[in-house]
Amino acid sequence: MLLILLAPLALVTVVGVAVLYPWGQPDPQPAITVGTPVHGDVTTTATGPCLSPGDVQVGAPAEDTQQCLTVDVLLSDGGAAGQTIRKIMPLEPSTPRFTAGDAVVLSFAGDDARNAESYQLVDFQRGLPLAALAALFASAVVVLGRWSGLAALGALVLSFAVLVLFVLPAILAGENPLLVAICGAGLIMFIALYLTHGLSARTSVAVLGTLVSLALIGAISAIFSAAASLTGLDDDTSSLIAALGHGIDARGLLLAGVVIGALGVLDDVTVTQTSAVWELRRANPELGWRELYAAGVRIGRDHVGSAVNTLVMAYAGAALPVLLVSSLSGVGLGSILGSQDIAQEIVRTLAGSIGIVAAVPVTTVLAALIAAREDPVRTGAKRSVEGGGG
Repeated sequence: MLLILLAPLALVTVVGVAVLYPWGQPDPQPAITVGTPVHGDVTTTATGPCLSPGDVQVGAPAEDTQQCLTVDVLLSDGGAAGQTIRKIMPLEPSTPRFTAGDAVVLSFAGDDARNAESYQLVDFQRGLPLAALAALFASAVVVLGRWSGLAALGALVLSFAVLVLFVLPAILAGENPLLVAICGAGLIMFIALYLTHGLSARTSVAVLGTLVSLALIGAISAIFSAAASLTGLDDDTSSLIAALGHGIDARGLLLAGVVIGALGVLDDVTVTQTSAVWELRRANPELGWRELYAAGVRIGRDHVGSAVNTLVMAYAGAALPVLLVSSLSGVGLGSILGSQDIAQEIVRTLAGSIGIVAAVPVTTVLAALIAAREDPVRTGAKRSVEGGGG
C-alpha cells in the first residue's frame, strides 16, 4: 500500500525537478553592477571631521560637525594586492565600527585597482568563525548520534545542495516559485528522511504524512495570501527584482518560503508520531489500529503545542526588526498587523501551524493502519539482532 501511494509521488517529484530545472540556459546576469569582492585587513583607524583627501581642518570643529571614520586597509588580494588604501566613512548609527586588525571585505567596481575611489568598504570577513561553528556543530551531532548523526549531516548537505543547485537556479530562470519549492521540498524530504531513518515502513509513513501536510500548507497559504492581497513585495524581494532587471512572481516567492520554511518542523512532527505508534505497537501487540491511533494522538497533542510555538518563535525572531519598526510608527495595532511585512509573516506562521496540527492526526492514522499489520515480535527480534551486530 505504501509503495502504491509513494511511488507515483516520488516519480512526480523527480519529473517536476527535471522539467523545472533550467537545462542549458545561461546564468542570469544582474541588471545592477555588482562589485567584485576583495579582501583586506584594517591597519589603522581614526575618528574626526569629514574631510576630503588633502583637506586640513583649520581651527576647532563645531560641536555639530559630522564625524567620519578614516580607515586604512591593506589589500590581500585583487589587482592591487599589498597596497594600502584609505576610506572615509560618515559615522552614523547604521555604520559598522571597524578597528585596527579587522579582516574586512571591500567591493571593487572600477577600472583602476590602485584607485581608492574604486572600492567600497562593505563588511567583515566571517569565514573562520563560521567554519569553526560548523565544525563544532558537526562534532556534536556525530558524537551524540554516531552513525545516525553522520547520516543526518549527509542529509543536511544534500538538502542544501538541492536548494543551491535546483531551487535557486529554477526561480532565477523565471519558473513558478511555488512549483519549484514544492518539487524541491519533496526531493529534500525523500532524501533527508530515507537517508537519516532508513528504508522502512515507518519512514515511508512519515514521508507520506509530510507530503500531505505540505500540500495543505501550500493550499492554505495560496488561498489566504490572495484573500489578504499580499503582494510579497518586501524590501528583500524589491531588491531582488531590481537586481534581476525583470519581474518575478513575488507572491509565489512568498508561498515558496512558507513551504520550505515549514518542512523542517513537519519532519520532526511526522517522524516523532510514527516512532511513537511503532513503539506502542511493540509494547502492546494486542492494540488494534484504533487504539494505536488514540494513544498516538494523545502523544501528538503534547508535541504539537511545542512544535507550533517553535514555528511561531522562529518567524517572530526573523521578523523582529520589522516588528520593532512597526511598533515605532504609532499607527495602532490593527494597522501594524495589516501591513504587508507583518501580514505576510502572520499568513506564513498560521498556515505552517495549521499544517503542523493536521500532520498529527494524518500521520498517526497512517502509522496506526500500517503498524497494526506488522508483526511486532519479528520486528523486535530483527532490531535485537541488528543492535547486537552493531
